[in-house]
Amino acid sequence: MIKPMMMLVMCGLLISVNAQAGGDAAAGKAKSEDCVGCHGLNGRSNNPNYPNLAGQKENYLIKATKDYRDGKRNDAIMGTIVKGLSDADIANLAAFYASVK
Repeated sequence: MIKPMMMLVMCGLLISVNAQAGGDAAAGKAKSEDCVGCHGLNGRSNNPNYPNLAGQKENYLIKATKDYRDGKRNDAIMGTIVKGLSDADIANLAAFYASVK
């Protein structure tokens, strides 16, 4: 049996994970113009050297983009492009690409 305190802790963890997501997909679509050259229209890349972003999980996209921006993942092109993005920009882009099916 799960104790009430443990249940509260587990719920809190779930809420904090979901709090990262929840961007504005429409704002993300508007912001995605810089991404089209490599990742294709709506995140569907025609180049095998660049991954599709369409349909990826929102939290994954947030983490990966922040890691490029913050230098935890290294790629000269991505690092330069995402350097000026705010957390809100990243959440919006992630919401947009995650919504594309």
